[in-house]
Amino acid sequence: MNYGVIGTSEITIRFIESAQEAKDVHLTSVYSRSYEKAKQFADRFKATSIYTDLNEMAKSDQIDVVYIASPNSLHFEQVKLFLEHKKHVICEKPIFSNLEEWQWAFEIADVNGVLLFEAARNIHAPNFRRLKDQIHKVGKIRSAVLSYMKYSSRYDLVLKGEEPNIFSLKYSGGALVDLGVYPIFAAVSLFGEPKNVSYFPVIIPTGVDGSGTLILEYDGFVCTILCSKIVNAELPCEIQGESGTITFDHIAPVTKISYKNRITGLTEELAEPQKELDMVYEIEAFKEIIETRNCERYEELRRISEAALRITAEARRQNDIVFGVER
Repeated sequence: MNYGVIGTSEITIRFIESAQEAKDVHLTSVYSRSYEKAKQFADRFKATSIYTDLNEMAKSDQIDVVYIASPNSLHFEQVKLFLEHKKHVICEKPIFSNLEEWQWAFEIADVNGVLLFEAARNIHAPNFRRLKDQIHKVGKIRSAVLSYMKYSSRYDLVLKGEEPNIFSLKYSGGALVDLGVYPIFAAVSLFGEPKNVSYFPVIIPTGVDGSGTLILEYDGFVCTILCSKIVNAELPCEIQGESGTITFDHIAPVTKISYKNRITGLTEELAEPQKELDMVYEIEAFKEIIETRNCERYEELRRISEAALRITAEARRQNDIVFGVER
């Protein structure tokens, strides 16, 4: 499977390095607005083609799949272009700014017989699957707390009066859509789509949510999601049930999982070894779906992606957080 990349950021580097650990996945093409940057990137990773024009890249017969890691607000137009040229697309989370873009893009993918994936890496890793397999141990679920709170160095620029992409409404930024999507994807994968959504953000001077608490209501329990790009936290995640509690260290990636039986008080370690470059698991999953046309798995991922976007869209609606593409 030959692929190209749009974007030359750290997340793209991590994707390429992860893809090097997958079987028969080859980088052929690099796009950047800057030829010099694209060439440096291509030379580093031995890509054969360099592009500064997306239309030319979309026409290339050297690309089966494109990985898009551009600013959030640019995703839709770039995804649309490559789908219309019958290329499979892996788009970094958050895949789109709103549900209208999501629905239109997946219709284009269907019409052109290609597949569209949202790169939410955490739900593909072995320890997340292990968590999902073992969740029955807690019995009837009564509460869950999932968190991802990590201070962004780009917040320092905000404090100086600047507006970096990830903290900009123009570029569809904010804590919920950048970090909050990881626990949201986990919640939807584990529990399904919630009945109700409530979001309580901390709005920073650029107009986006720098931090926030998201409440997802399910039958019989509530899942609380904490996300932030303006503070650090070392909080573990927990799923609490009537029979016991599962605790895990982080949402993306999960590396430690333990179950404590409420009755016996005994603790059982559940995690298994997994690769440090954990994006390899989503790459392998997408490759398998493309090659085998695993419709059941594709539809499951599609459903999760739509539900996650529906949650963030409702959370923003409640708090009048309006992206530039929506104005």
